[in-house]
Amino acid sequence: MFRPILVSTLLGCVTLGATLPACAAPETRPGESAQLARWNKTARRVTIMRDKWGIPHVFGKTDADAVFGLLYAQAEDDFSRVELNYINALGRLAEVEGEAEIWRDLRMKMYITPEDMKAKYAASPAWLRKLMVAFANGLNFYLHTHPEVKPRLITHFEPWMALAFSEGSIGGDIESINLKDLEQFYGKKSALALADESNAADKEPRGSNGFAIAPKLSESGHALLLINPHTSFYFRPEVHVVSDEGLNAYGAVTWGQFFVYQGFNDKAGWMHTSGGGDVIDEYLETVTEKDGKYVYRYGSGERALREVKVTLPYKTAGGMASKTVTTYFSHHGPVVREEGGKWVSVRLMEEPLKALTQSYTRTKARNYKQFRASMELRTNSSNNTVYADGDGNIAYFHGNFVPRRDTAFDWNKPVDGSNPATEWQGLHAIDDTITLFNPSGGWIQNTNNWPFAASGASSPRQQDYPRYMWSLPENARGLHAVAVLENRKDFTLDSLIAAAYDSHLTAFDPLIASLSAAYDQLGEGDALKAQLAPQMAALRGWDRRYGVASVPTSLAIYWGQDMLEKASGAAKAKGVPTPDYIRDSLAPAERLQALARATAKLEADFGTWQMPWGEINRFQRISGDVRQQYDDAKPSYPVAFASATWGSLAAFGMVAPQKTKRIYGDRGNSFVAAVEFGPRVRARSILAGGNSSNPASPHFSDQAEMYSKGQFKDVLFYKADIEKQLERKYHPGQ
Repeated sequence: MFRPILVSTLLGCVTLGATLPACAAPETRPGESAQLARWNKTARRVTIMRDKWGIPHVFGKTDADAVFGLLYAQAEDDFSRVELNYINALGRLAEVEGEAEIWRDLRMKMYITPEDMKAKYAASPAWLRKLMVAFANGLNFYLHTHPEVKPRLITHFEPWMALAFSEGSIGGDIESINLKDLEQFYGKKSALALADESNAADKEPRGSNGFAIAPKLSESGHALLLINPHTSFYFRPEVHVVSDEGLNAYGAVTWGQFFVYQGFNDKAGWMHTSGGGDVIDEYLETVTEKDGKYVYRYGSGERALREVKVTLPYKTAGGMASKTVTTYFSHHGPVVREEGGKWVSVRLMEEPLKALTQSYTRTKARNYKQFRASMELRTNSSNNTVYADGDGNIAYFHGNFVPRRDTAFDWNKPVDGSNPATEWQGLHAIDDTITLFNPSGGWIQNTNNWPFAASGASSPRQQDYPRYMWSLPENARGLHAVAVLENRKDFTLDSLIAAAYDSHLTAFDPLIASLSAAYDQLGEGDALKAQLAPQMAALRGWDRRYGVASVPTSLAIYWGQDMLEKASGAAKAKGVPTPDYIRDSLAPAERLQALARATAKLEADFGTWQMPWGEINRFQRISGDVRQQYDDAKPSYPVAFASATWGSLAAFGMVAPQKTKRIYGDRGNSFVAAVEFGPRVRARSILAGGNSSNPASPHFSDQAEMYSKGQFKDVLFYKADIEKQLERKYHPGQ
């Protein structure tokens, strides 16, 4: 959005064809504050070039200048999401959403306090403080130049706030703490009074795919990288940020952060996938009360629990109110719940300064040695990393922050906090963790699965590592990834994209085999035999590949979803993923009954079970709201690819409560890119919807149809190419 511009300012504008004018930043006028003068001076050193897709290419003299421009550009595209991320990170969501969010706020405030972040900011190296100052200044300058924008809560950003949100995952470590357990413990509510989520079906898997291809397997002789995060849509925009100090990063940035989270520069690229190892541990604390204070057993003695009063303001219909909670901490961490008469504390990584440093420095790494040096900070706690570079190297890091622990204990369960042997014993060196560097197979994949199939026969061996270094099993996408990557020697950007969108739904291979066996066991007089005969014929004749015209895809997914919903409680009790449970443990009769229910649901919703998949599975973006709403009566695009649950590498699933008959994806493929690292970087990308959250912007949904078809655009990485497809060129503030 644009403010009216004085005629004298327009004298410095350059009109780009029929587009809006690109202007020099306004000169500082007499009487302006020193702070505003500094902002304007910085703005003049920053140029934002918007290409024909509205993607901001931000150029600055220094890294700090580029960060200033990057945050300004993000605010232009979606200030509401920028602000919301910091409202949440600072534990202030209830101040805008109401009392229901106080437990989410408490969870954040048990780990993040302004006083602590300010102290860490003061202790930061000078170069990083400059970037944090630039981060805050870019947002504040945006608010100054856009007085029509009314923040919900944060009217002024402070540099230290960047440390509260230093890692770009969709759900950080802190979010692993269950809010219902927290509310039950500190809200003193009965477990019966809280919503029972045990029977809720597994939601669309959070995660991602990362592929790396060595030069010997590519047609060009250069390394290739696939960047395919599976996040909620619009969680990250596509950006390019460049400075004269060596910064040149392109990719996906989490709203409000000043580092490209998943992307590439002119020499190297990085892709993060969730689910490295076990990096969060729970401790059972034996607590007693003495003289009005709580103590917990440790070794042969006792220690006092630290008490911290936390005030939780929240919005009400009549104004603001607050609740004060006394929280408790052992030396392991905050107490978050109770189990079997013992209090449970949680220990996780608390290194925001190192994490922010690592997040930023890896974007400037131009070779494997430099990238590896950034990994030595060991604060990328929740992710694996797939890497490729212009020297032809490919690499994999399964996790990065891995505490060293005694393998005599089962770290998948809470351990005895009174036993000193359960203490962390420092961190594993990177060489001790599960890694790959230029495996002989020539390819690497991770799909949030275990690392022991990461490169075929070249994969790490399970017996060489402690069990806590990996937390997730193999999954259907992992089997699929191996199938499309092995035994190939001719990868190009296009064929790598084709592999990433291969249509095989691998999870249905064993499921349909089991269903067929169950059906064949039915007696001729069984009512289900005739009732399900047409459906079985359709599924048996199906090649297990999705397509917009495919009827068996619709039937299979509705059948699979019904099984997930009905079996989730039993799977949780058994401690296995629900997809694995329905594959291995579901009774034959339950499989057949689920197919009958799926048929009935399709008929109730659409009049027939013989519905083409593309008529059901749709992409729709009709508002810029953070919480999207969907409407069967409004336009949408058919989408062939499906939920990652079923082995679809290109993921598309619906997590929001379904109020429509059709399925509208809101999580899965979001920003996707394929990169070739030659002497000149070549890349192609696609973004869900578009880069702007403003429905009035041409870039709100200009990529929607392409996204729905899996069609990619060329990345404009070099300035000369950007100039050829330029929409607007300007300085912040204009």
